[in-house]
Amino acid sequence: MVTGSADSVRITGVAAGGSGIAREPSGRVLFVEGALPGELVVAELIAERRDHARADAVEVVEPAPGRVAPPCPWVAAGCGGCGWQHVAPGLQRELKARMVADALRGPGGVADPVVGPGPDLPATGYRTTLRGVADDAGRFALRAQRSHDLVAVPTCLVAHPLVAEVLAGGRFPPGAEVTVRVGARTGERLVVVDGPGGGGPVVVPDGVRVVTGAELAAGRRAWLHEEVAGVRLRVSARSFFQSGPGAAEALVAAVVDAAGPMGPDDRLADLYGGVGLFAATAGRGARAVLVEASASAAADARVNLRDLAGPARVVRSDVARWRPRRMDVVVADPPRAGLARAGVRTVAGTHARRVVLVSCDAGSLGRDVASLRAAGYRWVSSTLVDAFPHTPHVEVVTRLDRARG
Repeated sequence: MVTGSADSVRITGVAAGGSGIAREPSGRVLFVEGALPGELVVAELIAERRDHARADAVEVVEPAPGRVAPPCPWVAAGCGGCGWQHVAPGLQRELKARMVADALRGPGGVADPVVGPGPDLPATGYRTTLRGVADDAGRFALRAQRSHDLVAVPTCLVAHPLVAEVLAGGRFPPGAEVTVRVGARTGERLVVVDGPGGGGPVVVPDGVRVVTGAELAAGRRAWLHEEVAGVRLRVSARSFFQSGPGAAEALVAAVVDAAGPMGPDDRLADLYGGVGLFAATAGRGARAVLVEASASAAADARVNLRDLAGPARVVRSDVARWRPRRMDVVVADPPRAGLARAGVRTVAGTHARRVVLVSCDAGSLGRDVASLRAAGYRWVSSTLVDAFPHTPHVEVVTRLDRARG
């Protein structure tokens, strides 16, 4: 196949990121967007490399049993916000577990890994943060798939109802970047308006706080609160948080299970700790050190950890630059790129008996597990947390123990 040509291919697997996997007659691997394992599709080639190529499924000749009509009307309009609405929710979780197992078995070098399915989380109305752009009419819009074109979304299948109300009634300066954030369990709502036209008129429902990016850059503080596992957490406008409190609680439960019980004599390093989600819940009562590079998230963590039963210290630093000290347990929640070499070096430098790795990408999980195994840790378990239904994104909690000897 050459770029722009189309041919029928049989999909045999699923890649990290959600594309179907096929092989051309030459043996070259073909990643097919929009295709599911077992399907026969007509694939149109869009990019070529020496050892692989990428294509779009332009026709499904033989659909997989789990293929469904997308439940959201804006998919047909071109919205690229959710990449897996054509996949039944049950099959979504199966494919994500398969992605993770393949990454552990391949790059990770783990023989016969079993991936726990995790809890059954709601597939709709779960997202408490949504980022988009105001279209020419001032309506909240999302980008089209692989395009800068905008698709106005007055409703959204995955948006929490408190977010959906802002999408339906909000009006913003055309071209401005708009971030809608809510505390699902506190009812607090915050809108951040950035970029072109950021100082223009904004219309939002009553009770929604509005702040501009320029105001935040000038030092104005804005935050809301969320409640997770009985703990009230402050989350600033620029701080990262999970897709919603349900997903956050599922991750906390998986981390608690992987880390095991911790008491006042246990030393915990919460790396890439964000606003303190894991230190404030799973590590409550332990002697915790939280390391976080984001200024806003570190400031939130200081507030969220100050009333812990055990002593907690927040260090604002890149994990790669933090000088590790001896710990009993490490919880590491790195960005999509994973720990990489520098992060693994920091984790290994703690000599912790147990590492709990929270990964948001199957590919980086495999690489990180391989590196941690080389540093003296053995893989014990991985649990999938489907925090982003209707997308191929994964969250995985993995336990690794220091090998004896």
